[in-house]
Amino acid sequence: MSADERVARPGQNAWRVERASRAAVLVDAAEYFGAVRRAMCKAKRSIYIVGWDINSRMRLVGDSGEPEDGLPATLGDFLCALVRARPTLSIKLLLWDFSLVYSFEREPWPLVALQWRTPPQIELCLDDTLPTGSSHHQKIVVVDDEVAFSGGLDLTVRRWDRPAHSPSDAQRADPAGAPYAPFHDVQILVDGPAAKALADLVRARWARAAYERLKPVQVASDPWPETVAPDFRDVSVAISRTEPAAFAEREVREVETLFLDMIDAARRSIYIENQFLTCGKTAPRLAAALRDNPRLEVLIVAPKAHNSWIGERAMLAGRIRFMECLNGDACSGRVRVVHPRVVAGEEAADVMVHSKVMIVDDRLLRVGSANMTNRSMGTDTECDLTVEAEDAADRAAIAAVRNRFIAEHCGATPAEVQALMARTGSLLATVDALDGRDHRLIEIPPGPAGTEEILAPIEVVADPERPFDVTTFINGLGQTKPARRRLHVAARFGVAVATVALVILAWRYTQLSELTEPGALQAFLDRVGGNPWTPLIVVAIFVIAGCVGFPVTALIAGTAVTFGAWPGLAYASAGAMASAVVTYVIGSWAGTGVLRQLIGPRLSRMRRLIAKRGILAVMSIRLVPIAPFTVVNLVAGALRIPLLDYVIGTALGLAPGLVAMSLLGDQIFQVVSDPSLSDVAIFVGLLAAWIGLSIGLQVLLARARRRRP
Repeated sequence: MSADERVARPGQNAWRVERASRAAVLVDAAEYFGAVRRAMCKAKRSIYIVGWDINSRMRLVGDSGEPEDGLPATLGDFLCALVRARPTLSIKLLLWDFSLVYSFEREPWPLVALQWRTPPQIELCLDDTLPTGSSHHQKIVVVDDEVAFSGGLDLTVRRWDRPAHSPSDAQRADPAGAPYAPFHDVQILVDGPAAKALADLVRARWARAAYERLKPVQVASDPWPETVAPDFRDVSVAISRTEPAAFAEREVREVETLFLDMIDAARRSIYIENQFLTCGKTAPRLAAALRDNPRLEVLIVAPKAHNSWIGERAMLAGRIRFMECLNGDACSGRVRVVHPRVVAGEEAADVMVHSKVMIVDDRLLRVGSANMTNRSMGTDTECDLTVEAEDAADRAAIAAVRNRFIAEHCGATPAEVQALMARTGSLLATVDALDGRDHRLIEIPPGPAGTEEILAPIEVVADPERPFDVTTFINGLGQTKPARRRLHVAARFGVAVATVALVILAWRYTQLSELTEPGALQAFLDRVGGNPWTPLIVVAIFVIAGCVGFPVTALIAGTAVTFGAWPGLAYASAGAMASAVVTYVIGSWAGTGVLRQLIGPRLSRMRRLIAKRGILAVMSIRLVPIAPFTVVNLVAGALRIPLLDYVIGTALGLAPGLVAMSLLGDQIFQVVSDPSLSDVAIFVGLLAAWIGLSIGLQVLLARARRRRP
């Protein structure tokens, strides 16, 4: 195949195109978990694990549901056992430092679970190098730079399942023993230069997040799992990425470009599996391809519903528009959007489709992390791998993988699917011929009329085409700009404040209020009041809370609610400063070695940011924090920042928050527990004043830094 005939092109829709001597598609987590476990057992020098989520309690087991190598079943204990048996083995885990929105879906205290309680050869870095609203969505495992896994599966809970997707599989349960619905996902395994390229990608992310450069691994090793038969031999693998502009030197939209180019290259069939269908560019391009090519058929396999409140409401409007775009007369009968269902006697279950797969004819096979959403095209980091056929053997292998997917969803064998495809020459006719079995594909109806308008505000926040860069926004406030630009900045600031108000109202009018008890802290502090030792007790509470990482903002607000603006402000100020000094001393005593074990490799990044300019640096970090209160204190102490600089910088940086929180602390709990419109207005006004004061000080600091030699 000539270069002009290739769909995947480096610099346009791919980062790199590399060879793999072997490649295999792993369908569902039982196969993937078993394969990655065997590969890790063969590791000699290094294992890189990159994820949107990583959970130490997940059971890393194969189809049998039990470990077969004598090592522990759960991920955290398994990795510990590996490094104890092989002291030269280094394991790096890179986990997105996730938004609070996902806190209740994640393992609490991941640093404790995956860093603090593990041997020093295992290091976890929480990667927070993305702009606001973005997430690190790549899911990659690399062993010894020799084999690499990439796709839709994280090493986390509530993912494991077998292709049978039995509604009553007792082994499909989370660590608490709670069962979950059948779950379908896909990963691809490659070796050779393609695996080394993925290792380079991981090292680049580690360097950004941890400020450390990892050296390539050079070791004689073949960690390919012996139970996995390659689907491909000596193939070309394209690696495509999404990287938002504030994360990389420039915006990278290879994932989006490749989606569109693959649609344009289709001649007979497009098979898609994807969790979300909201991208504003792909549906029109699919519709155009169907209009231009009367032979083309499209089969899209998606979940019937999404498995979270946020996901369902945020993505439903986009899916309705996506499906409406494909319902024109020119597309009629040649496109179908379906979901898998499994029936076993009286039981039935809809399969959660989490995979991100696209197969064009028998020419292109794509497996990755990117959903067909706006955010996967420009807001999140993504990584997709595409095998492009070069000969008849490659084309037969791609068709076989597609037939395997259809067979799983329709309760058939791949041979049956192959025979039907040969007889009918039609993807959709083959699916129709297999209808009515225990495994079946059910057409997804369009959503209710008017839903798009109702859900539009949620969708704007949940599925943006590009991230919102807070740093640029803040820095821009201190510069002279045209009136139109100033109005634009002010409007964005207003949107941010309005969003906070909406979140507050949500505590009252949704089930969010059940997640916590706002009065619990106040009740505790009430019991302290009236005691002659109250000031010392409150200060002690702040110090103890700082040592365990309790949010200082909540304590300040609770103190103001209990004791009023005065003496609440004095108590909170003394407590916050005492906590800052005590944790600084702890950090100074512990030193950077111990602190790295507790915080992880991100310490290198904090070191550069804090140690650069004493008072100004500490004050800046308090105003626009790069890490939680306690973490900053520990790092400042470990880096031996002069105590006077640290105390002055902390006092100046905390002052706006202390004053504002002490004044509106009572208002906070009142608004959360029983809000009125006037309460919300007062709260938002005070909050805006607090934010404005903080930003103003930050702008002055930025100007002072520019004037300094």
